[in-house]
Amino acid sequence: MLSGRLRAGRASPDRLGGNVAFVAGGYGCDRGRRSAVLRDAGTSVLRFEKGLDAVSLFSLAVHGVDRKGIAALSSGHLAADLAQGALPALLPFLVVKFDLSYTMAAALVLASTISSSVIQPAFGHWSDARGALWLLPTGVAVAGVGMALAAVAPSYPLVMLAVLAAGVGVAAYHPEGSKFASYVSGARRASGMSLFSVGGNLGFATGPLLASGVIVAFGLTGGLLIALPGLAVAAMLFAALPYLSTFSPEVARDAAPAEPGQPRALTLLLAVVGLRALAHMGLFTFVPLWEIHKGHSATYGTALLGAFLFAGALGTLAAGPLADRFGRRRVLGWSFVAATPLILVYVIVGGAVGALALALSGAAVIGSFGVTLVMSQEYMPGRVGMASGLSIGFAIGLGGVAAVCLGVVADAIDLRTAVLATAAGPALGLLLTLALPPTRRPRVAEPLPASV
Repeated sequence: MLSGRLRAGRASPDRLGGNVAFVAGGYGCDRGRRSAVLRDAGTSVLRFEKGLDAVSLFSLAVHGVDRKGIAALSSGHLAADLAQGALPALLPFLVVKFDLSYTMAAALVLASTISSSVIQPAFGHWSDARGALWLLPTGVAVAGVGMALAAVAPSYPLVMLAVLAAGVGVAAYHPEGSKFASYVSGARRASGMSLFSVGGNLGFATGPLLASGVIVAFGLTGGLLIALPGLAVAAMLFAALPYLSTFSPEVARDAAPAEPGQPRALTLLLAVVGLRALAHMGLFTFVPLWEIHKGHSATYGTALLGAFLFAGALGTLAAGPLADRFGRRRVLGWSFVAATPLILVYVIVGGAVGALALALSGAAVIGSFGVTLVMSQEYMPGRVGMASGLSIGFAIGLGGVAAVCLGVVADAIDLRTAVLATAAGPALGLLLTLALPPTRRPRVAEPLPASV
């Protein structure tokens, strides 16, 4: 029997004698038919046995993101957020159908926000304690079907019930989806999480386009078509469950205790997430209204909002690899450094320069979403699902609260002041980011020469 020690570096199948289990994101799956035991201790431990030879690999993590796994998870993120993003496009039609007041219409948005955010930590806790891979297809399907039923519900209370159900589906998907995105991302967790996050960015941006398109073409009954993307992606995720399950860590009986979490750091990070949400949801809500206030058309305002959102998706793709290379806090901090002046230029300068500044601010503000998500997981390595639920839930929930507060500012002072106030979020977020401690990133190890 051979025993091995580890040192930092790379590990490859060739150096281990071939038939090994590949580990992704600090976790892994048995690709060989030899005895393999995988355990999670913040990162992973893999014991590979071949005959009477044994090599223990501690804290092994492969470089690179599993493309098949992250594609499935990002597609689920797109479908879930597409359903939630469809609600704003439904509101004008629902207001006419049921003669709703603005308060009743806003209550639907509030219900969607609360149901999709507040209970996310509960789903994350459930995921960590019991495992809940089935939440991936179920959450996506419930989100799509719920929002489709909201379009055809015969009464306002039933619309509210359908919106709440869709929000629960969204809440169910995110913690489990982001946890497995971490698992399949190898040592490049920020890169993998950026790919996962961009699915949500694109879903939220395309949801209103899909909803308005089908309703204009077929009436509110056409809103049933909103369910199709969710059902199709849910079927794909259901088929992918056996593959994704191979990345789920199994805890060995002699596993070492998990790395301790950093609850104070996580609390500080959640405050940063909340301040970023002030800019994100504030601009998302008021850019179209601000452009109309300046005399531009609603179409122009919607186009600028689309540029803001799609630039955010591109920023998300760029921020992950940059965070893996230069560090999480550094990328997060510089995104805030860029965001504040860009927002000010948009409001104060306006015109073509302002439009360009708004798009770039989207890349800066939205682009760091995946970075903070992976930071939350690394601050709470033993409760990845819970950390994900807190991070995403706070981003959604506090964003909704921020939009309401900015609305009060707009009513009490003026709309320009409310839009300018969104620049305060990144400015204050930068100060808190400077106080964040470093995250404990997974180590990559390789075996030292074994001793008999």
